[in-house]
Amino acid sequence: ANGLAALLIALGLAGARPSPAVSPTGARVPCRESISELYQRVSPAVVSIVATAIDPYDSSRMQRQAGSGVLIDPAGLILTNSHLVFEHPVIQVTLDDGTNLAGQIAGIDPLFDVALVHIPPPSAGTLPTAQLSASEHVLPGEEVYAIGNPFGLEQTLTRGIVSAVNRILPGVSWSYREPLIQTDAAINQGSSGGPLIDRCGDVIGITTAILPDAQGIGFAIPATLIKDLLPELIKNGRVIRPWLGVQGQFVPSALKEILRLPLVDGLLIEVVEPGSPASRFGIHGGDLDVTVGGRPYLVGGDVITELDGTPVTDQEQLNRALTALKVGGNVRLTLYHDQKTRQVDVVITERPVQKADIAGQRALSPRAEQLRPRAVLADPRRQGF
Repeated sequence: ANGLAALLIALGLAGARPSPAVSPTGARVPCRESISELYQRVSPAVVSIVATAIDPYDSSRMQRQAGSGVLIDPAGLILTNSHLVFEHPVIQVTLDDGTNLAGQIAGIDPLFDVALVHIPPPSAGTLPTAQLSASEHVLPGEEVYAIGNPFGLEQTLTRGIVSAVNRILPGVSWSYREPLIQTDAAINQGSSGGPLIDRCGDVIGITTAILPDAQGIGFAIPATLIKDLLPELIKNGRVIRPWLGVQGQFVPSALKEILRLPLVDGLLIEVVEPGSPASRFGIHGGDLDVTVGGRPYLVGGDVITELDGTPVTDQEQLNRALTALKVGGNVRLTLYHDQKTRQVDVVITERPVQKADIAGQRALSPRAEQLRPRAVLADPRRQGF
């Protein structure tokens, strides 16, 4: 515990350093270092990771996943993807100089696909590290580079630009949307978890997914988002999120008019997740599947009209209400069902890791890890919290 606390302090100090890509006035300044010099400086911090698990139901029994990671603290903290190491108890880390070390998970968040792996620091000398930057300053068109171990080829540099920022993968419900950096820098099998760096060599993201049927469309988790997660990952080993356990959609006027159902404005609950606080407090999901204008709905469930007195008739109102939810706290739901209104006080619990969070994980050979968009829900307009 003391070691992790020291890492947290060290990372806090590291995060306070200004990026060389931004002047004291806030203006972007060019970096003069050549690409080859940049690579020689940053690549020693990039590591290869092979994670192993045993599946007694698989004929080969051993399941291995291979990818990349980047050292972000000289005490031995490596940033990588959750889908590489989640539920894989044996983690082998190979440093740039060929040293093999056993790694242990220090913190993991399958939902945002972020993991921290700790390795023992050397008895002499220091581990090379890369610096996390402020990715909110990144703009489309800026030159970027990805460093990783694609197809088992060690330390490979690919070059491209930022194609888009704040890109949301399709089908992710509002509460768990992750604004990714899109790039055309080549990201291949085995590159997952490696750094995406800017022209100054700062890490602006961690590569996480590609669209397998597209050309030059890859995604990275923004460094700013990762920095926000780090304190909680180090302190708790996970990210603690409040959970009510419902999924649904806002009630559109067309649904009321066409079906002539007794509905009110609010969030129509379609699914109540098993074992959730909502299920324990008798909240109803839908039981009738209808399609209006090509869009499916499960009707017949409760409609949430207010959260703690805040109306939830549109996305902005829902956003404000959800930000106030805390694990262990109570929320008063105003529900409409069968032309009657009732209020229910629900105790909010911690959101567990769910199957959909890790559905993109696959059993792969040690040198063939396929990057894929993570689990998608049926409709991106559905809300889940």
